[in-house]
Amino acid sequence: MEPGEPGEAAWRGPGEGPLGGRALLELAVATGVTAWATWAVLLMPGFRRVPLRLQVPYHPSGPQQAANALALLRGRSGKTVDLGSGDGRLVLEAYKQGLRPAVGYELNPWLLCLSHYRAWKAGYHGKVSFLKKDLWKKPPLATKLLAELSDEARVVAGRFPFPSWTPTSTLGQGLEQVWAYDMKEVRRAAQSSVEGSRV
Repeated sequence: MEPGEPGEAAWRGPGEGPLGGRALLELAVATGVTAWATWAVLLMPGFRRVPLRLQVPYHPSGPQQAANALALLRGRSGKTVDLGSGDGRLVLEAYKQGLRPAVGYELNPWLLCLSHYRAWKAGYHGKVSFLKKDLWKKPPLATKLLAELSDEARVVAGRFPFPSWTPTSTLGQGLEQVWAYDMKEVRRAAQSSVEGSRV
């Protein structure tokens, strides 16, 4: 086939010939290897010790979801804890809004490194904390929070609401939706449920 004839491969860089079948295959293999390496290095370490039924993939909070979560905490003060803090963006935003101390718990060591880097880059190194904790070795999270948090505490969940709790308020839709649970109301509902089951 002569150059310029119909059907000539269109993909070529400056000074290069057409991108042939072998080059396309190499590109596909390189893309696949890159995707696998990203999974193996960044994401898989956080899943190794988590039971399969409890594994939640890493989905970073989008700007709107983070804004929704922080809007449900507006006007509050005190310690803020992000369980499964990922790359740390929500912890940093909470600190910026004056919610202090701000702490993130994350199992994946690579995401912890990214969180520490983001904190350093934002000028918050030593002001926020990111800790490696395996939450799945603890009692079920809802039971733990119910037992340990004060009545004044508010729990905000993004993407994964607590199925047995009724939210005090919610904000956003779809992937941006967040749910707020005031522990005083959660305890009141739990107590009513226990009393109702005794009757």
